Amino acid sequence: MANDENVPDTLRTLAGFTWRILVVVAGLVLVLYIFNTIFPVMFALFFALLVTAWTQPVMNLYHKIMPKVLALVLALITIMALVVVILGTVVKSSIAEGPKLVDSIGAGLNDVEGWLKTGPLGLSNDQFSSLITNLQNWGTSILKGIAGDAFGALGSIGTLIIAGSVFIFGVIFFLMAPQTIWGWLMNWIPKNLRTHIDVSGRIAWDSISGYTRGIVVIAFLDATLVFVGLLILQVPLAPALAAVVFLGAFIPVIGAPIATFFAAIVALAENGPVTALLVIVLTIIVGSFDGDVMQPLVMGKAVNLHPLAIVIVIAAGSIALGIVGALIAVPVAGAIYGVAKYVTGRDPEHPYKATEPFDHSTA
Repeated sequence: MANDENVPDTLRTLAGFTWRILVVVAGLVLVLYIFNTIFPVMFALFFALLVTAWTQPVMNLYHKIMPKVLALVLALITIMALVVVILGTVVKSSIAEGPKLVDSIGAGLNDVEGWLKTGPLGLSNDQFSSLITNLQNWGTSILKGIAGDAFGALGSIGTLIIAGSVFIFGVIFFLMAPQTIWGWLMNWIPKNLRTHIDVSGRIAWDSISGYTRGIVVIAFLDATLVFVGLLILQVPLAPALAAVVFLGAFIPVIGAPIATFFAAIVALAENGPVTALLVIVLTIIVGSFDGDVMQPLVMGKAVNLHPLAIVIVIAAGSIALGIVGALIAVPVAGAIYGVAKYVTGRDPEHPYKATEPFDHSTA
């Protein structure tokens, strides 16, 4: 007892924080281990939530004039048709102009090689070869990571069938009976926590669904702006380059600028360095317009994260789960941030009230 009295209050407080943090970390590790064990099922459920977010507004619109089941079927057909049209347009542009695009990028890279050797950097042949080797190794590792993620997630034909079944039934029941599912989950929560879990779940869903719907609009707007800009600058292969930007924009902040890099390479090969510089300026303008205007306007408060935080979570997600992690990192981080604001009393729209009994009518 005497020894405890000699321990400084600061050290005692710090030790209390430390063991509590260790307990929380241990719990998170256990949860992550369980999620990793059943990752295909969890990913199928998460993807079902994303498809639900796209389909729900369309289904609600159809449901005003037809039965719910018919509205569900017609909404799914509508969403599938839109996805096929968009992907078909992208693939058609890529196939039609793919060979010329590859040749133009190759010619542009040759121009870059010449500038690196004869320009201010003055790289020798050995230095340039080492640089190219490092870039090739980096690109190969990324491709292997993407392939590894795909095969790792699928695992086997049996796993694919199971995950596909979970996805299909998940979409159907998430659309048909979301209140029933959520109410059943809330029944297993202790009464003194139900209100807070209910509000946290709604905040997380609003964040994920708002991001999922908004990112498609933003990707389309990014691609449109780049397409118009490339036409004005008379850069060839504008449709194919806009398609690349559309796909890249699904990774916020960094995806579209990286995709537009290929447009700058093509402009360098076909139109010279001045046009390439203007394409880079176009990339900066589109990126600024994206972050400062389109994302706040389209997504609102769905993903209220600083651009630096978005870059960090994308990097962390890609390290943990590869390309899959990069795609889902932002909506997950946005949901966690929204819930964290609520439980710490920093969300003025959802004040953290005292515990209240759960009301099934608001499930």
